Amino acid sequence: MRNVLNDSKLEAEFQKNGYVIVPFIDLEEVNFLKNKFFELLPQSGGNITASDTGFDMPEITYDFTFIDKNIDFKKVVFDIITEKFASHKDKWLNNYKPMIANYIRKKTEQGEVPLHQNWSFADEKKCCTVSIWCPLVDATIENGTLQVVPGSHKRFGEIRGPMIPWELENIKNEIITKYLVPIEIPAGHAVILDDSIVHYSAVNKTNDLRLAIQLICIPSELSSWHYHKSSFSSDKVDILEVDKDFYMEFNPWKFPEKVNKTSEVDYKHHYLTEAEFNAKLKEPRFDEPIKSQNFIQKIKELIFSNN
Repeated sequence: MRNVLNDSKLEAEFQKNGYVIVPFIDLEEVNFLKNKFFELLPQSGGNITASDTGFDMPEITYDFTFIDKNIDFKKVVFDIITEKFASHKDKWLNNYKPMIANYIRKKTEQGEVPLHQNWSFADEKKCCTVSIWCPLVDATIENGTLQVVPGSHKRFGEIRGPMIPWELENIKNEIITKYLVPIEIPAGHAVILDDSIVHYSAVNKTNDLRLAIQLICIPSELSSWHYHKSSFSSDKVDILEVDKDFYMEFNPWKFPEKVNKTSEVDYKHHYLTEAEFNAKLKEPRFDEPIKSQNFIQKIKELIFSNN
């Protein structure tokens, strides 16, 4: 497995917890990016919604560039964010390239982001894909900061995509209540998190602006993957090879078109109980070598057999 971060101490922390916090951009850059959001806002086409494509799902209550209806707006936002973040990204990350760039705005009494894991963006048995989450205002519990389950990365949802049922769906309330750690950081700092970590953010309970940026990155030498399940009842998931342009035109509630299917994997869904969730937090990660997992299992069996 290649390193994610250039700093060895931060790498060890990242591999243990699934995230690290770093100083990222300065106040001048914070203000530039904040001003750019409002300057560009008239170009926004508004969020694509599930109801636009016939799905009966709760509407998203935060502004999110990734699902904006105006593709040209998304491209401009991507260029601005990636240019401003480039040198900082390269300072911390070990040769990563950007795939998706978002402004995320929560208005007062809105903006809950449900408990989730980000989608898979590459072969996670070979690498970690990451999100750089950088608030442009001080991030607090009151305004709906990022919250994570430390150590939950690479343990759940090995196959993740918009049409794939999530194994933690039935225990989301328990996880939110018992397992989350809120991350309060000043504007311009960033959380670099493994896309597979379980995370959440609550409603903005303040009267002030809550604005953040997310930049999703994958190792520069790898192609991006997108997992697609043609129907909820299917026992197969397609692996599609895509690029950043794919995400510019992507609608999470429509089937992808004009993409290269490289292979498919078997898929059998199971909703975890809280007890199973707890157990998996302590088990080997799904990117660990099979030999290592087998060895650990044999040790467990030996211990129990002697009791």
